[in-house]
Amino acid sequence: QVQLVESGGGLVQAGGSLRLSCAASGRTFGSNGMGWFRQAPGKEREFVAAISWSASMTYYANSVKGRFTISRDNAKNAVYLQMNSLKPDDTAVYYCGIRYGSGSYYYTSNYAYWGQGTQVTVSS
Repeated sequence: QVQLVESGGGLVQAGGSLRLSCAASGRTFGSNGMGWFRQAPGKEREFVAAISWSASMTYYANSVKGRFTISRDNAKNAVYLQMNSLKPDDTAVYYCGIRYGSGSYYYTSNYAYWGQGTQVTVSS
């Protein structure tokens, strides 16, 4: 039984910061990568950031690069997303996922498991 649980979302003023956490249980990550995606009402789920397991390589959407930082703690089966300089356009439900295989980190089809999501709302 694989479970992913996100936490850390909330309401924040523009320019503020939030740190999202995702804890996995039921299995170990092995060599799988992890990623964060977000979805706003009426829009499809979009890539935010991802991180590899073995080399700690990171990937970011252009819209968040320089503001967001992804990290992971394999001993705790956890992945984090530090979000700084938040903008109203960052408002969305944020999901973490487990990537399988060697497919691109940028596409949802390469992720097999997802959490329930955590709401991030940025006011202006």
